Amino acid sequence: MSYLVGIDIGGTFTDCAIVDRSGHLLTTKVPSTPADFALGMLSALGAGAQALGMSLEDFCREIDFLSHGTTVGTNTIIQKRGAKVGLITTKGHEDVIHIMRGSRGYSGRDIRKVVHFPETSKPTPIVPKRLIRGVSERVDCFGAVVVTLNQAQAEAAIRELLAEGVQAIAICFLWSFRNSQHELQVKKLVEKIAPQVFVTCSVDIAPKWGEYERVTATALNAYLGPVMSGYLDRLNSSLKNLGYRHGLQITQCGGGTVPVERAGEAPLLTLDSGPVSGVTASLFLGAAMGEKNIITTDMGGTSFDVAIIYEGKPAYSFISNTDQYEYFLPKIDLQAIGAGGGSLVRVDAGTRTMTVGPDSAGAFPGPVCYGRGGKVPTVTDAQLVLGYLDAENFAGGRMQLDHAAAVREISLLGKALGMTAVECAAGICRIVELQMADVIRKVTVEKGFDPREFVLFAFGGAGPAHAAVFARELGVKKVIVPQRKAASTWCAFGAAVADVLHIFEHTEILSTPVDASRINANLVALETQAKTLMASEGIAANRQRFEFSLDVRHKGQINEVEVALPYTRLPANYEARLRRLFVQRYEQLYGRGSALHGATLEYVVCRLRARALTPRPRLIRAKNTTRKIPAAAIRKKRAIYWPDLKKHRATPVYDGDALASGNQIKGPAIVETADTSVVVHPGSTLKFDTLGNFELTFQ
Repeated sequence: MSYLVGIDIGGTFTDCAIVDRSGHLLTTKVPSTPADFALGMLSALGAGAQALGMSLEDFCREIDFLSHGTTVGTNTIIQKRGAKVGLITTKGHEDVIHIMRGSRGYSGRDIRKVVHFPETSKPTPIVPKRLIRGVSERVDCFGAVVVTLNQAQAEAAIRELLAEGVQAIAICFLWSFRNSQHELQVKKLVEKIAPQVFVTCSVDIAPKWGEYERVTATALNAYLGPVMSGYLDRLNSSLKNLGYRHGLQITQCGGGTVPVERAGEAPLLTLDSGPVSGVTASLFLGAAMGEKNIITTDMGGTSFDVAIIYEGKPAYSFISNTDQYEYFLPKIDLQAIGAGGGSLVRVDAGTRTMTVGPDSAGAFPGPVCYGRGGKVPTVTDAQLVLGYLDAENFAGGRMQLDHAAAVREISLLGKALGMTAVECAAGICRIVELQMADVIRKVTVEKGFDPREFVLFAFGGAGPAHAAVFARELGVKKVIVPQRKAASTWCAFGAAVADVLHIFEHTEILSTPVDASRINANLVALETQAKTLMASEGIAANRQRFEFSLDVRHKGQINEVEVALPYTRLPANYEARLRRLFVQRYEQLYGRGSALHGATLEYVVCRLRARALTPRPRLIRAKNTTRKIPAAAIRKKRAIYWPDLKKHRATPVYDGDALASGNQIKGPAIVETADTSVVVHPGSTLKFDTLGNFELTFQ
């Protein structure tokens, strides 16, 4: 037997998903090990091996494909534990990373700080001014060398930075994306003078115009480099010693994986890769179900992440924001808010208002009901007070909750608002559910999509408890809780089914009309790059798939929209069709009539997403269905407060792992699995489908 394995490391738990070739899915969950996340990953593999009745070594020898999603890079930035970075740039442009943009990285993400600008401040610099060196060189906007690189200045800059004790050097010159010659020369100098120092060039990370965003991406990559490369090297060596014979893959934010060597060179690609894997898993399941339009929602302990899949393709973004720094990175468009099971609840007695999040109790001390010293109530405490959670059988019986403590603290909040404990708990859940509905509107309605045309996938440990409410608020026709108990480890499953993905870009501003041959030359160059790289990774030609796109804008505008090309090479008469595709996408985003028909267009970026198909599991479809609920699935009824009914009701509770395909349950009801609870509100119906998913529909 051979296995596909995906592992996703979170701040609290490390999840492992194991799929055999017949389609059987096994999941394990072990505590993460922040001191050395590699230990947690190996522990998760060990738990999987034990569940299969194998030794770890035998299991590793049987793995065909192992993909790993990690938060090491994200945690490094949050905790400010990255490398000491030196920056070498074009003389006269040393202050770009400190000037930033006028919004200082807020730009709508925190409306209070946008409106009250004096309250804002710039972040701690990634690279302080004393570690930035400018050298004489210049390439113009056409790629011609105007000023030859001053090699003596470059060498002096390197030696000065080394004397300052830098662990990594970032190199970013003006217009280097049009001609990379000078950046690569300086990189070779660094490798010659200090081979032990991590070095990265902007042309390898963000070969696009936009000086600030490009230098930020390069500096962040250098900041993460020594930490991530050390971690990945140790992990890769450990797996090889255990007998894993294939290359380790690391999930990346673009929606696939990259080989461990590429992840070590470009650790910036791993930021947000964990939540993105949930989108990858949803793409896979959606294709099996015949669903092309999907809203993916991932609610864990600290955050709520949302993305959309439209016509079988995920939505993409090209500018990211980390710690107020904006940078270029092509990735799946994820929107996140601080709304999770651990989100803290506070009351302002003066204004008699209640807020939920964005800060979180985390795993320690955690919610009040965990009994670890937490004093501020959370969403999880509210769920317990309402009765959604079983205090005696939480997390599959691995943990008992302190119901009395949760009631006590929420009662104190309610008293300040003139509410009972259950009314206050219902209000907490309602607030967080409306916050989640609002962020879903931002990725649907505000991007030109109608949520009523989508199904909603709800996963993560806390998501299925709230999905029915925010889905109904949006008019979504159906909610899917994927693969029953695997919903809480959905991102790990996504890592197991992801394709290898490399993204190549060529930036050159071309105003219409443009001869097809000129664009095709760029497409050919990108494809040649991709084929060369994939061949070096041992990827056969029959596994390679290429998807081309262009970033297009009206002449005179700053921002572009991505237009997927319906062919691999443009025909001579391509322009009319491409213009129609641009207008269609532009007006979807900005409203009917917003495009200027017949106006001059500019093609800014040619992009290639080069995929290598990986082994895929076969989902098992049940052959028989039944309406009869197995006796083993029926648990003791529980008194639950239903806000819609405004009263407690003795409510049926079911063991989700024991339900059979075809079972239907009318709300109100609770369906529990080892790691999550599905709340079936009055007026809702839950069905267990033939692929192993829970389907929630509404009257």
